[in-house]
Amino acid sequence: MTLRVAIIGAGPCGMAQLRAFQSARDKGVVIPELVCYEKQQDWGGMWNYTWRTGLDENGEPVHGSMYRYLWSNGPKECLEFADYTFEEHFGRPIGSYPPREVLWDYIKGRVEKAGVRDYIRFNHVVRQVSFDEDTQRFTVSAHDYTRDITSSEEFDFVINACGHFSTPKVPHFQGFEQFAGRILHAHDFREALEFKDKDLLIVGSSYSAEDIGSQCYKYGARSITSCYRSAPMGYQWPSNWEEKPLLHRLENNRAWFIDGTSKHIDAVILCTGYKHHFPFLPDELNLKTDNRLWPRNLYKGVFWEANPRLIYLGMQDQWYSFNMFDAQAWYARDVILGRIALPSHADMLADSQQWYEQEQLLETNQQMFEYQGAYIQQLVNATDYPDFDIPAVNETFLHWKHDKAADIMGYRDKSYRSLMTGTQSPPHHTPWLQALDDSMAAYLGEPASSIKSVG
Repeated sequence: MTLRVAIIGAGPCGMAQLRAFQSARDKGVVIPELVCYEKQQDWGGMWNYTWRTGLDENGEPVHGSMYRYLWSNGPKECLEFADYTFEEHFGRPIGSYPPREVLWDYIKGRVEKAGVRDYIRFNHVVRQVSFDEDTQRFTVSAHDYTRDITSSEEFDFVINACGHFSTPKVPHFQGFEQFAGRILHAHDFREALEFKDKDLLIVGSSYSAEDIGSQCYKYGARSITSCYRSAPMGYQWPSNWEEKPLLHRLENNRAWFIDGTSKHIDAVILCTGYKHHFPFLPDELNLKTDNRLWPRNLYKGVFWEANPRLIYLGMQDQWYSFNMFDAQAWYARDVILGRIALPSHADMLADSQQWYEQEQLLETNQQMFEYQGAYIQQLVNATDYPDFDIPAVNETFLHWKHDKAADIMGYRDKSYRSLMTGTQSPPHHTPWLQALDDSMAAYLGEPASSIKSVG
């Protein structure tokens, strides 16, 4: 009987899994029957931008946390596919920090070339996954919004590829109920121009806080105040950006901080992270973790140890992204195809424990991305995924961190060498702070005069 595999989500992880199977199929391997469920009407996951917030057109929670004017906040050379380069896609080298539309076009290009779209059932929301111990099969129930029907099918493997940056963690602070301005989570942030000429408070000190604050500065916020729970970001911010200890309360239009100081604010953006949230999974199959490099209960970072027929992709805190998803997808594929045999349950637990204990010793950013690089290397070594220079990726990460420390508003003007082709990326034609049009046409065009002004 032909194996059946369900893939939940057609974002970067689900697309990687489809590409992995297609790669084997093109080499003459008989692959399982694949069904990929995608709640949106197109693929790309987070990179498929929507103006919607809250609920989508079907009344489902909006998946995307993507906003207008987002540019990559890390070098594209660190996320480049080993089997499909930016040069292959665009026909020439491009800058190291593309905007969202350019990256979406790139990740779509690979799977369009692979011809895997027919495996995807768009506008399908997975409602429930269950496992039958007797038959050793899963039942997946999904709602098809196109036909407005719910149906169930059986599968031998389920791959959860729906990501973990969709369900926000939303803290409460005293005075939120009476505050007359706008309060929103980063998940619902779409348009930096909304905060032009406003005094903005950002709660948080990680990548979302850094980038959303930078976007709002770029598009004309009057002032930005970011507050932190444990440590400030510590960059050399512009003169109208100040870091404060954690927010204590709001009173009218004043934010009071735990150091006793206060500032006038017009709006609050909560850059406070996301939950791993999978309401379609029962407790015995449900990964519950914070955002970390080594989530517990996942052998090789992907196989649910209590039932390795359930596979999770992309659940880690991410230095690496697209190429890590590839490494995981190729490894998962080879286990499903019988090319790689999983060890005993006890051996899986022992292997995972070693990785977990190593994670506990990590202190610096460099140690963290080298740890994740080593994890990816062992997955790549076990499959036919094209090998790539992971130490060189780590070195690029290190340069990136130094660039940000030197110039937080100018680091995107740097360029790096492709670790797949060896080609040096050209500098972008317009400095990031002046590039107000983030469209692909403007990005790939030459003259700065073609960039539209806003505001």
